[in-house]
Amino acid sequence: MRYFSGFSLQNESILFDEFLKEYRGNPYVVAGFSYGAIKALEYVYKTEERVERLLLLSPSYFLKSSKAFKKAQKLYFKKDPSHYLSGFLKNAAYPAEDSELSSFLKMGTLKELEELLEYEWPEEKLRSVESRGVKIEIYLGAKDKIIDAMEAHNFFKNFGQSYLFKPYGHMLKEGVVSG
Repeated sequence: MRYFSGFSLQNESILFDEFLKEYRGNPYVVAGFSYGAIKALEYVYKTEERVERLLLLSPSYFLKSSKAFKKAQKLYFKKDPSHYLSGFLKNAAYPAEDSELSSFLKMGTLKELEELLEYEWPEEKLRSVESRGVKIEIYLGAKDKIIDAMEAHNFFKNFGQSYLFKPYGHMLKEGVVSG
């Protein structure tokens, strides 16, 4: 399996074993988390290698986000990348704790953040991949604080099997229940 990491993360695919375990070792599966989902689609679209399945884990979807929101995200990142990243990862981890993400942390760049925010998920690329017989699966968490998961679900269900998990957030985990 070929895997593409999320924004400011590296080697985090183990966090998604619930979804990826059965595909590890399968050279015909491509997966990506969040920002990595963009990279995964682009890879599958451009490659001439055989791909049977494309797994998009919480794909970064900001098609309907306002220009003001996107501009603010970029400004906050430019002002203090470390502080921005701290808040970003906390929101990504919600409703779970963000402590397990620290070992996968890699400082992202403004260019990567811009690509993540501005990517338009071209329908022609998704249809092209689908028409080549690639099965597209999309996994989303309804409690996602990074993207509007319902909007993303409504968009992606036109191109593959989209799953929306009600108790999960962006990292496709649910919160720890204390008691």
